[in-house]
Amino acid sequence: MVLKNKKITLGGQEISYSLRSYKSSRHLRLAVSSNGAVTVTKPIFVTEKMAHDFLEAKGAWILAQLAKNANNPQRLSPAQEIAEYQRYKIRAHNFVSDRLEYFNQFYGFKYGRVSVRRQKTRWGSCSRAGNLNFNYRLIFLEPAAADYIIVHELCHLGEFNHSPDFWRLVAQQIPDYRQLRKQVKFFKD
Repeated sequence: MVLKNKKITLGGQEISYSLRSYKSSRHLRLAVSSNGAVTVTKPIFVTEKMAHDFLEAKGAWILAQLAKNANNPQRLSPAQEIAEYQRYKIRAHNFVSDRLEYFNQFYGFKYGRVSVRRQKTRWGSCSRAGNLNFNYRLIFLEPAAADYIIVHELCHLGEFNHSPDFWRLVAQQIPDYRQLRKQVKFFKD
């Protein structure tokens, strides 16, 4: 990974951002965290100029996110976020483990380690080694939405992609996955 700190002017306001380059990235990604940090992740083949143009094109959205975060009195400080994670991680791990056990009765997949983390941009992930990772904030979602995320990651053990076969696996236990997917797709920190 290559990390650079850069600046851009959007709407007359100078914005600092982090530019990350990854060999494994396939697309430009933009994130604005609750503390106001702006991060652009790019594949190595995308030039800094292309990333700059991407930010300019998303300028209105970035400024809206920064304004929303600045006006949100419920934002947690980094110390509060860590404390919240410490308070809920065991409960979240137990919840995830129970739901995995329940749904895996139907699938019968073998999985490795199950981790609950304080992730900023993901609800869950599945590694090639069969390890499942989940965001502790799942416990704050509607139960059906949390089940969708858990089943989604579980089904990657059978199909490590998002092919039609993968979605058929998900639909076996979560027939309304399309609606739930829309509900949780735009994870906001």
